[in-house]
Amino acid sequence: MKGLPRAVKDALQKARDSALLAVEVYNKPAVAFKSGGYITLMVIAWTSLFHAIFYRKGVKPYYRKPNGRYERVEGDYRHWELGECLKHYYGDGTGNPVCKNLEFFIPLRNKIEHRSLPEIDSTIFGECQAMLLNFDTLLEKEFGTRYCLRQSLSFALQMYPSASNLAEAVKRNRVARAAAEFIEQYRSSISTEVQQSGQYSFKAFLIQVANHPSKDALPIQFVNFEKLSEEEKKSIERFVALVKYKHIPVANVDTLRPGDVVSRVQQALGNPKVTRAGKEADRLNIAWHTRCWQHFKVRPPSKSPNPEKTDTKYCIYDKRHNDYGYTEEWVKFLIQTFDDETAHKGLFSGDGKIAL
Repeated sequence: MKGLPRAVKDALQKARDSALLAVEVYNKPAVAFKSGGYITLMVIAWTSLFHAIFYRKGVKPYYRKPNGRYERVEGDYRHWELGECLKHYYGDGTGNPVCKNLEFFIPLRNKIEHRSLPEIDSTIFGECQAMLLNFDTLLEKEFGTRYCLRQSLSFALQMYPSASNLAEAVKRNRVARAAAEFIEQYRSSISTEVQQSGQYSFKAFLIQVANHPSKDALPIQFVNFEKLSEEEKKSIERFVALVKYKHIPVANVDTLRPGDVVSRVQQALGNPKVTRAGKEADRLNIAWHTRCWQHFKVRPPSKSPNPEKTDTKYCIYDKRHNDYGYTEEWVKFLIQTFDDETAHKGLFSGDGKIAL
């Protein structure tokens, strides 16, 4: 780390050490607190890496008071936490899979930091692996290959993990149920493009094959899907189709009731009024909302044999209460769509066409 300022060097060393410790904790067979320990240490690693980047750019990653002075806590500067670092490095971060991956872990760390939930380990493995790969990629981008971790790490020996442990834990453990609901709710809130990105969640099929005829062949090799030929991609996609299933989130975390959606959109559009039965009333009501979810097909009709088949970006089925909750994305979509007066007319017109 020669040539780097002291503050950069210290933060960078802390980042690398924390990441290596995180991997060591995760790969220890006797450790039950795998995900909790790994996530906590990797959050420290990422935060320290961002601090190193900011220091090198001449930016002090400290919070300021309204008067412009830096805040202090017990005499030390109050440094930016990971969430604040993301804002300064990625900006909005919307649609960025690396940013979305880290945003996933910030509230999850708070949920499991003081609890042991080994049941979620296999469920979030993909996000955990992507968190590490993204860390090494950013290390290389900002400081060069000499600081990368990839040469220090190898594959850990693995058993065959199963998500059935989490399913059982959810039935008997309220904390595990809350964590599982958060995980599924977060995944349903991000775009399909982000979900499918390897930078958000690393996905791979580990298939046992016959021994390679060459004794020098690597036992495990990474193959970048994007660099395969079209014929090779089709072959893999056919295989994936045999084992892939769609998991429909079933939860009621951070969702809105129809009346809440109507109220939010009504206010956002300037509280428009109409006259009904000689009296002034809100233009938007539950009947309007029903027309909306029917028109845009965000959920199945009432008494459907498959009530869980919703557009999870906008609507989530609550199995326990046998009803539906609506997301913030649904509210945003309705506000943007019905900001145009013609959209409201189209919803109730004979042809039902709405220009989007």
